[in-house]
Amino acid sequence: MKKSFSWGLSVVLALTIFVTGCNGGKSASDQKTNTMAGDSKTVSTAPKAGGTLSVEINADPPKLDPSFSTALVDRQVFQSIFDKLVDTDASGKIVPMLAEKWEVSDDQKVYTFKLRQGVKFHDGTDFNAEAVKFTFERNMEKNSVRRNEILEVEKVTVSDPYTVAVQLKKPFAPFLSILTDRAGMIVSPEAVKKYGDDFINHPVGTGPFIYKDRVKGTSVTLEKNPNYWQKGMPYLDKVVYKVFTDSNVALTNQKSGQVDITTNFPFKEINNMANDPNIKVINQAGQGYQGIHLNTSKAPFSKKELRQAVDLMIDRDALVKVALSGAATPAHSPFAPSQFAYGDSDKYDKPNLEKAKELLKKAGKPDGFAFTLKIGTTPTNQQVGEMIQNMLKPAGITVNLEKVEFGTLLEQAKSGNHESVQVGWSGRPDPDQNIYEFAYTGASNNYSQYSNPEVDRLLKAGRDEGNETKRKAIYNDLMKILNDDDEYVYLWHSNNVFGISKAVQGFKYIPDGLIRTATISK
Repeated sequence: MKKSFSWGLSVVLALTIFVTGCNGGKSASDQKTNTMAGDSKTVSTAPKAGGTLSVEINADPPKLDPSFSTALVDRQVFQSIFDKLVDTDASGKIVPMLAEKWEVSDDQKVYTFKLRQGVKFHDGTDFNAEAVKFTFERNMEKNSVRRNEILEVEKVTVSDPYTVAVQLKKPFAPFLSILTDRAGMIVSPEAVKKYGDDFINHPVGTGPFIYKDRVKGTSVTLEKNPNYWQKGMPYLDKVVYKVFTDSNVALTNQKSGQVDITTNFPFKEINNMANDPNIKVINQAGQGYQGIHLNTSKAPFSKKELRQAVDLMIDRDALVKVALSGAATPAHSPFAPSQFAYGDSDKYDKPNLEKAKELLKKAGKPDGFAFTLKIGTTPTNQQVGEMIQNMLKPAGITVNLEKVEFGTLLEQAKSGNHESVQVGWSGRPDPDQNIYEFAYTGASNNYSQYSNPEVDRLLKAGRDEGNETKRKAIYNDLMKILNDDDEYVYLWHSNNVFGISKAVQGFKYIPDGLIRTATISK
């Protein structure tokens, strides 16, 4: 029997809002969600039609083509230009978008999508099953950046103009989640054929806004899609993404009314703006995390007890409060609050010097040991590194900091040329995407050189199992092992911090941190 999934026709489109800190030692279920200025639920009057929304982004979008994009800033702009087959709602659940409903075969290998009818691309051509097939096959080409994300797709078959079946090589539970991002954004086949490689400068989707033009390094301008399939939307006439590489300059422009939303709000201004009547600060946990890879393949971290001692001596609450001005959520797992795998694995102990010394003694290092921690070159990297230095010192653990340019840092991490390295992950909606490549033996992001057959088995099981409740149980078992092995020291869930001008209405929380503009009005 096939499993069928269907929801109401309306799709939740929203802005991400993020969580501030938790108390150390509390279970994940006890941790509270807070905002620094105002409640995250906005009470809006009836949406007003017209107007221009100005959104700050911190870099010029490199490639406005979902098949070749590698930048977060691209993804912000894509939310207005491209619709996806499915999306995520405020609770992190997958909901319909261009696919009204879908069925999954008993063997979990065939996903059959029933598509929304009457939808047009911005160039006037029809959205249909052939367009979906075209997009998948384009993403499967060797030169596509999306290829690895949908590597399990074997073939795509069109059975009628609005029904398409995707055959997987094997069960892959994160598949739908992956389609909530760039791999699920459907492009106009005719526009791709017309523009070829220059499609990155002429993006055509079915989204609420149509690409108009851009000024390199300055702005990207979109205009209202008058034929959008969601009745009455969008409300705005235009959306302009303005590039500000300095978050303080962006805030200055917001205060003067030149910017409506800042996506990179300066952390140190969060408390200062708490009572500002004109700008609301929204600060909640995103899907990513930061932490430290401990190289398990060589001394000193080939000994588990030394890894455990390092983990135990770190005061996560102090890191978040001091180095990040509260713009993060202390963590002990890769699973963010919006993910179904989130739970007790995210709880953490307060620093315990006595227990740390017992671990050092057990490892044959009663007087402590020294190691080198490689960090990035930003002031925040430096401050976090120095705080960790001071936290470990009472146990006799000496931390030698080595600052490395970010690109080189990643190269050294991948090669295993380190004792420890502070590298995080931007996060994805499905738990698998936050852990598999970091803990599976020989995986691309397994910078800890970690290998555990039972962990590998559980990671595979998490991908194969289609039932969410059973998957959560698998990830609970997995994290019991990883939290004991401590090959990666989880420090915090990265928060996204937004500044929202009072004139802006129509936000709803989506955990991926990307702004949906269809429901926004001014």
